[in-house]
Amino acid sequence: MGEQHCWDDLLTEVDRIVIEKGGYGQTRGFGKKPLLLIIDCQPNYLGADKPIEEQLDEWPSGGGEKAWASLRRIISLRDVARECGIPIMYTKNVQKQTLAFDGFSTKTKRDQTKYLDGNPASELVPDLSPLPNELVIPKAYASVFYGTPFESYLVKLGIDTLIIVGNSSSGCCRATAIDAITRSYNLGYVEDCITDRIEASHKVAMLDIWMKYGDVIKSDYVKEYFYSLKEK
Repeated sequence: MGEQHCWDDLLTEVDRIVIEKGGYGQTRGFGKKPLLLIIDCQPNYLGADKPIEEQLDEWPSGGGEKAWASLRRIISLRDVARECGIPIMYTKNVQKQTLAFDGFSTKTKRDQTKYLDGNPASELVPDLSPLPNELVIPKAYASVFYGTPFESYLVKLGIDTLIIVGNSSSGCCRATAIDAITRSYNLGYVEDCITDRIEASHKVAMLDIWMKYGDVIKSDYVKEYFYSLKEK
C-alpha cells in the first residue's frame, strides 16, 4: 500500500484486500493556489506539554505532549508557507452565550467557562503569533465553513487547495475537511501536524480521509509543494 501511515497496524488482511480491490486511497492532487489552514491551536486543545494523562485535570480537552510536538511541526510548516507567499488562516473554537445550545458541550462534563470567547484559554497559543495579514476566524462549531465568512475569503483569494493542520483529527479538522471536499477544494491532510486525544479516533479518522476524501501527506511533502509554487 505504499507509504507507511499511522493506521497501518489497524488493518486486517481482509481490510487490505477491500482497499486494494475497491481502489481506495487514490491521490487527488493539489492545485496552484493553496491555503494553509491552522485549526484550533488553543490552550484548551493543546493543554500542557506533558503526557496527556498527566494534564487532564487542568486541561480535560488538551492533547498533551503529542499535540505540542505537532504544533512545533506546524510552526515549521507555517514558516515555509510565509517564505513562499502561501496564504495562512487560523481558526479558534470559541463559544458565546449560545453555549447551552452547542451539541458538543452537552456531551462533555467539564468547566465550560474556559471555552467562552475572551477567556485566555480560548485564544491562540502565543507560539503562533499570526501576522497582521493572517486572518484568525472564530467559529462555534466543528467546521470552519459553518456560520463563518470563511468560504468568501477563499473565493476572493482564488484558493483551490486547503492544507489542513491542527486539532483534532476526528473532530474539527475532519469536519472542515469533509466540508472542503463537498465544495470541490483539493485537500491535504497533514498526518504529522494533526493530533487527537484518542489514538483509535486519530488513526480511523486519518484512514477515512485517505480512503475516500483527500490526500494524507507528511509536512515535508507539503514544504516541497510550497517551494514549488514560490515565485522565482
